[in-house]
Amino acid sequence: MRYFLHLAYNGASFFGWQVQPDHPTVQETMERCLSMLLHKEHVDVTGCGRTDTGVHASDYYAHIDLEETLTSDACSQLRDQLNSFLPKEIAIYDIFPVQPHAHARFDAVERTYQYFVSVRKNPFTFHQRYYSFRAPDMDRMNEAAKLLLATEDFTSFSKVHTQVNNFLCDVTHAEWTRAGDDLVFTISANRFLRNMVRAIVGTLLEVGFGKISIEDFQNIINQKDRCKAGTSVPACALFLTNVRYNWPDIKTDE
Repeated sequence: MRYFLHLAYNGASFFGWQVQPDHPTVQETMERCLSMLLHKEHVDVTGCGRTDTGVHASDYYAHIDLEETLTSDACSQLRDQLNSFLPKEIAIYDIFPVQPHAHARFDAVERTYQYFVSVRKNPFTFHQRYYSFRAPDMDRMNEAAKLLLATEDFTSFSKVHTQVNNFLCDVTHAEWTRAGDDLVFTISANRFLRNMVRAIVGTLLEVGFGKISIEDFQNIINQKDRCKAGTSVPACALFLTNVRYNWPDIKTDE
């Protein structure tokens, strides 16, 4: 029986989602705890995507396969037990049965990331914000961000040595908004490349600070060269905030 896990994690203590030798990751931590709880040699946990070292997720899904069928009460009990075993940086919100073919990664139709830039120094939020001593021009950044909606190839914003078949992404939303002392960049797409959001934000900030023009930003996209884009901003301020599925095709009635 296949089950989805709805969870969140603070990525500061982890080397990303995916298992890595000799480094703590979210996937490895969850697999180890589930194996102990369920008294199994190993439980595979498949996530909805790979987040880089230090990146957070406030909305994340993964799936596991179990031989036994769990009732609703048993799912709740497993959730509570798992939360007691897992470190404080990981929280399980829900566990529920899904169709046998449902896949946490391949069935996700859209993902949304948010990046937080603080324009006021704050000793209480610095560990999850990128601090800028001056405010960039948000209108100019939003004008440049609109170009992303008409872009297909995001090679200029991807890590160079990465194992992907192509650099094509369908960005459906890209916008800066103000929330108190924070400038928040929200971007949604069907898929994301490694380092993509952080590279986009770094380049958009160059637009906002007047270092490059909006035309320059378009030229960077057209050149398909990571070396032409701006510096990647720190991972600590990046959050995966929404993963969207066609739930009627995935959930069961059990």
